[in-house]
Amino acid sequence: MRLIYSFIAISTSLLWFSCGKGSSDSAPSPPPAAFQLAGSSLNGQAPAGNNYNVSFTPIIRLNFNGKVDKNTVTQAVTLRSDNGPAPYTASYTNGDSSLLIQPSSPLPALTRYSFALTTSLKATTGAALTRGTDFQFVTKIDSTNKFPLLSDEELLTLVQRQTFKYFWDFAHPVSGLARERNTSGDVVTSGGSGFGIMAIVTGISRDFITRAEGLARMQKIVAFLGKAQKFRGAFPHWLNGNTGEVVPFSQKDNGADLVETSFLMQGLLTARQYFNGTDAAETALRDDINALWRGVEWSWFRKGSENVLYWHWSNNYNWEMNHPVKGWNEALITYVLAVSSPTYAIPKAVYDNGWASNGGMKNGNTYYGIQLPLGPSMGGPLFFAHYSFLGINPRDLTDAYANYWTQNRAHTLINYNYSKANPKGWYGYSDSTWGLTASDNQSGYSAHEPNNDLGVITPTAALSSFPYAPEESMKALKFFYYRLGDKLWGEYGFKDAFNLSVPWFASSYLAIDQGPIIIMIENHRTGLLWNLFMSAPEVKTGLRNLGFQSPYL
Repeated sequence: MRLIYSFIAISTSLLWFSCGKGSSDSAPSPPPAAFQLAGSSLNGQAPAGNNYNVSFTPIIRLNFNGKVDKNTVTQAVTLRSDNGPAPYTASYTNGDSSLLIQPSSPLPALTRYSFALTTSLKATTGAALTRGTDFQFVTKIDSTNKFPLLSDEELLTLVQRQTFKYFWDFAHPVSGLARERNTSGDVVTSGGSGFGIMAIVTGISRDFITRAEGLARMQKIVAFLGKAQKFRGAFPHWLNGNTGEVVPFSQKDNGADLVETSFLMQGLLTARQYFNGTDAAETALRDDINALWRGVEWSWFRKGSENVLYWHWSNNYNWEMNHPVKGWNEALITYVLAVSSPTYAIPKAVYDNGWASNGGMKNGNTYYGIQLPLGPSMGGPLFFAHYSFLGINPRDLTDAYANYWTQNRAHTLINYNYSKANPKGWYGYSDSTWGLTASDNQSGYSAHEPNNDLGVITPTAALSSFPYAPEESMKALKFFYYRLGDKLWGEYGFKDAFNLSVPWFASSYLAIDQGPIIIMIENHRTGLLWNLFMSAPEVKTGLRNLGFQSPYL
């Protein structure tokens, strides 16, 4: 009996012990502590949404409040550029609670990267990250020279030679005229071709081509223009380079463009003065240019007898574009040629009342300590100081409204000082990276200027300003060529524009941007195009009739 009671007691005891142990195992475990990002840094600094001037071997440090599960890093961490993922290595410190991300190899210069850490990262406890982080950064400019060093004069010649190729090698094969841009196919531009003609004269003078080669090209161009579609003697903005028929710039802009015609005539008159030989070929060329020049009915563009010129006229839409040519902008050359015409001249009253608005184009305000005689606030885009002055020599040129050397130099230095001051904080603006004017940008095309500053620098702005600001322009040229040349320098010289804040570099070349570079550098060096254009007797008479004074008249 005792044995039975003992057995029962022992069994009960074992049963109680077993039940107690089982009850303890089934109790819920406490949840792992929340896994959180305690801080992050990019090269030792707290990252912003966008970060610039970042080294080629950046270190991204992520600090957590627990140990990182290394098996989850690849899924949770990404580093990529627009070209795709960038390989990286991961390392750990602080007992695996700090994660260091570094590119596997040095990153290329001026490239945007996106870094992201997602909540798929886990701790060794199994807890998922409560909140991730992301930011972008742009690697710094590569400060090494991209090309061998040249003397200043050698560099200027190289830029002129390379830019000349746009108008020589890339000219339309049938017409010889300049294509609007490097993707324009058969579309040629009248104004840009006027710049191209002046580039051809420069190319001969610089021995890039022979005089005979230049003459043959000019004969092709002038013969084509003689047969091309015209409207009251004026040319459209765009032409088909094969047929000479108008290519509408817009629906209603399908006829005459008087301003573009004036740029073309500026170039043709310059060539006429250059090809001054007595032989039959050069004599015939001058006669053919004169026929085109005399055929432009400048006075027609008064829309009757108004004291202003109008930019457009069309067979279909007549004056519906309704765009008066009034200063201050790029079109001074239009009024100078209109009053200089031997066949359809306008009176001085059209210049005073229309272009100058009886003094309404005056400015007189001071920006960055520089007084601006004419034009809009801060001067507007820099092509105002270039297009008309490819041929018109502004040195000591004055009339009732301004000293035009003072005007163009002030405009240039205001633009330069604005870029240097960089009030909008764009990455890269400096005394070496300056120049706002109309050009392509990453979203399309715009007339960039201080009051329309989109972060876009256009090389033609600074390079076509050599006559007005030679030291500032040379500094920009060297930066564009030596520092950015691997991205900016190409088959036809400097590409159209760039924005270091994106970063973005154009792949385009535009005739109206390439032309002023070669021409204005030549005017800075020798005054060649100024001397030729200002030697035209009609131009001298026209400028005098407008009340201009100049030692060149």
